[in-house]
Amino acid sequence: MRIASIETLPCVQRQEDPSWNFARGAIPEVRGWIIRVRDTDGAEGFGYGHAMALVTGLPEALPHAVAHYAKLLKDRPLSDLAAHAEAMGQALVHAPGARAGVEMALHDLLARRLSVPVGTLFGGRFRDSIACARLLALKPPEGMAQKAAALVAEGYGALKVKFSGDPALDAARLAAIREAVGPDIRLSLDPNQAYSAKGFLKLFERICIHDIALVEQPVPAGDWDGLAMLTARLGVPVEADESAASLTDVTRLARDRMVDVMNLKPTKIGGIRDTLAAIAICEASGIGVRFGASFGPGLLQAFTSHLAASLKRMEHSSELAEHAHLLDDPFAPYPVVNGCVAVPDGPGTGLDFIAP
Repeated sequence: MRIASIETLPCVQRQEDPSWNFARGAIPEVRGWIIRVRDTDGAEGFGYGHAMALVTGLPEALPHAVAHYAKLLKDRPLSDLAAHAEAMGQALVHAPGARAGVEMALHDLLARRLSVPVGTLFGGRFRDSIACARLLALKPPEGMAQKAAALVAEGYGALKVKFSGDPALDAARLAAIREAVGPDIRLSLDPNQAYSAKGFLKLFERICIHDIALVEQPVPAGDWDGLAMLTARLGVPVEADESAASLTDVTRLARDRMVDVMNLKPTKIGGIRDTLAAIAICEASGIGVRFGASFGPGLLQAFTSHLAASLKRMEHSSELAEHAHLLDDPFAPYPVVNGCVAVPDGPGTGLDFIAP
């Protein structure tokens, strides 16, 4: 089995709520690319190229990177996944979304040819389902509280509250949400880099009464000292997201124990091989791992669920249900039941491409 072709297909998904907003801007729709790999027997595998301008770069750039990878990998043996990842990493340093999408498609295709779930290529699973946290986009306090109550009614036991950087408004948001959902729902916070370290520390003194389960990336990605200070000072786990943008970042954060938890995303780290390495680093360092929200079709969430299932410990809910608020999914439905997603049994990722 050899690689015959790699191509990109546009994927535009509307938001169920066109006003969806977070600290870095509005996301009325999600633009990305489906990546299709064919082998010399005509079999196909699929990945997703994450390409949001506010997160991973301009969508228009990704197909050019994939076209470069297609030339690089053509006629190579499909099964040489490690060699393919290394070749792509050396060829283009600043194309994590493209590299991750191609790796995803290669893994999906090989697992389908072997008639096994893609997670088998990661060593198998420790669990068959993944508990999910849902994101609460920025709105006035009453609007976020209403959405929180609706998600709890759907069966979610964990919610992530977006903050904007306005201390008074953010405090009001959290208070309204906690009142709406009661004491048993796990609430984490995500300011998306909107605070200085001292500014967030001051805010936390006001809001810690609301039983916060985790704080994700309160400070700018480059403020390593601020992140470490908050990890040492806050009485709850602190998580790196934007600061953990590469395997090098993960290594440094773990080595200096700057955080308690890492938010890993294959589309951000740059692929499957680097994600598995990041998991190993975190587990060896006693740092928790969580898979955060990467907006895209159910295929992306289903694939990531296989990675999440390979974790030895899972102390915090991952965010693998964010496809539930996106329309126009080109893949077979990936249901969320009582706030959890099942790890597909395969073959491959477990979801079929159904768009024409």
